[in-house]
Amino acid sequence: MDLAFSQEELDFQEDVRDFLASEYPLDIKEKQDKRLPLEKEDMITWQKILATKGWFAINWPKEFGGTDLSPTKNYILQNELASANTPILIPFGVNMCGPVVYTFGTAEQKKKYLPGILNSDVWWCQGYSEPGSGSDLASLQTKAELQGNSYIVNGTKTWTTLAQHADWIFCLVRTETTGIKQEGISFLLIDMKSKGVEVKPIITIDGSHEVNIVYFDDVKVPRNNLIGDEGQGWNIAKFLLRHERTGIAGIAALKRELKRLKEISANVIVGEGSLLDDSKFRDKLEAAEIELTATEFTELRTLSQISSGGAPGPESSILKIKGTELQQNISELFIEMLAYYSHPFLTETELGSNESIGPDYAGAAMPHYLNFRKVSIYGGSNEIQRNVISKAILGL
Repeated sequence: MDLAFSQEELDFQEDVRDFLASEYPLDIKEKQDKRLPLEKEDMITWQKILATKGWFAINWPKEFGGTDLSPTKNYILQNELASANTPILIPFGVNMCGPVVYTFGTAEQKKKYLPGILNSDVWWCQGYSEPGSGSDLASLQTKAELQGNSYIVNGTKTWTTLAQHADWIFCLVRTETTGIKQEGISFLLIDMKSKGVEVKPIITIDGSHEVNIVYFDDVKVPRNNLIGDEGQGWNIAKFLLRHERTGIAGIAALKRELKRLKEISANVIVGEGSLLDDSKFRDKLEAAEIELTATEFTELRTLSQISSGGAPGPESSILKIKGTELQQNISELFIEMLAYYSHPFLTETELGSNESIGPDYAGAAMPHYLNFRKVSIYGGSNEIQRNVISKAILGL
């Protein structure tokens, strides 16, 4: 595995850095650096800025409007974006629904749905999990009954991220009940403005409105909104999830956060030195850095495999486990570093008084820590990922 960048790749890296220095909006950057919530308009603005360089739909083939960057240039881009602390891309359209449509959809479906995703004009959300069907996704119960040229959809989806902003939702629905629960599942696109669709917020432990519950009550969906064939939904879902789990690891962002943790702890006074000088705290930082390096090399091996024409396999489950564990670990180290300054919630200081407690970055630390309790659960819980690894790699 060759880890050295070519001159062309180094030139690309410099191009990315120059672009970020000149085009990253200062107001969005300030929110990001202070971990303040972004508005929908902020996220769309940034995605459109990236699109001007062809760096939005980087994983799409050129024939559908993508840039078709090499895996190595994609890796460089993601690292530079993370280093600059840019907003994460909303993945449900560009990284999830889009690849499903151009891989499994008809020519008419590609023409209808891909431009809106590519231009960030249409906001998508993901309808997978249900009450009682989270990690055991194949047990889903939302039904789609074909009546004439339309499906009538009834059921409930939950933990639907940013559904309050969404124009469309892609859903796994049960079109047939069989003895094997993975069969009879189909992949359906549903307009969120359809009669019978209702979105209700779920306020998470950090006080934010990020996820929702979505109800479908006799929702009429054109048959043409079916992607692939009836009963093909489980295979499509597995195709989508392999790519999702690879991205969940967030290696580039973890490198930035660990660097930030070191820089801040070097300025936290403890006795006659700094917190970074404290052997017990430094041991924890070094352990996290070792784990992060090992995880990054696993990502690079996956990258090398993709560069050779392969696709993410069980390695995506390894990346999902280790990446999310590191995200939680590093968020815990921020709380340990800030000590009592991390206790007041950002919302408390915002609603109660304009006077901040401690450094300006402290207010968002606890909500961030609490929010990251979710990462080992979504995208398939880490326990489920271990089952995938034991079956696919160990043959158990």
